[in-house]
Amino acid sequence: MSTMRAASDWLSQTHLSSAIADRFWAVPTLQSIHIVAIGIVMSSIALLDLRLAGFLGREQSMRDLTLRFYPWIWGALAVLVVTGLLQIMAEPGRELLNWIFWTKMGLIVGAVLFTAPVRRLLEDCRFRDLSAGKRAVVRTCALLSLAMWMMVLICGRWIAYAGAPA
Repeated sequence: MSTMRAASDWLSQTHLSSAIADRFWAVPTLQSIHIVAIGIVMSSIALLDLRLAGFLGREQSMRDLTLRFYPWIWGALAVLVVTGLLQIMAEPGRELLNWIFWTKMGLIVGAVLFTAPVRRLLEDCRFRDLSAGKRAVVRTCALLSLAMWMMVLICGRWIAYAGAPA
C-alpha cells in the first residue's frame, strides 16, 4: 500500500491534477459525462444479457445485436476510460487508495472475460434454436454477467462514500 500511497501523492502534485481539482466545474462535469457513458454501457449490456437469457429479442441472433450495440459499448467505454482517468488525476487518494475502486476494476475485467466468450459462441443462434440444457446454461451465464455489471455499478457509487483509508 505504501507504493500506491506514494503514487497517489505524486499524482496529486502534478499540474494536471491541480488543474482539474482547482476548477470547481471540472469534477462535476467529468462525473456527469462518466454517468451518461455508464448509462449507455449498462443499458446495452443489459439488453445483450437479457437477450442471452432469452427474456427478450428471442428471434434475433446475437450477431445482429452485437453489431447493433458493440459500437455504443466500445465508444462509451472509451469515454469512461478517459473520464475515469481524469477523475483519478483530480483525486488520486480517493480512488487509488480505495479497496472498492480496485474491486470495481477487478469486476470489470471479470465481467468482460466472463461474458465475451459466451456471446461469441452464440453469434448466429436464436434462443429457441438452442437445446433446453444449453438454454439453461446460457441463461445462468447471462444473469451472472448482468449481476457482475450491476456490482460494477454499485461499487462505482460506493467509491464516493466508503473504502478509502483515513
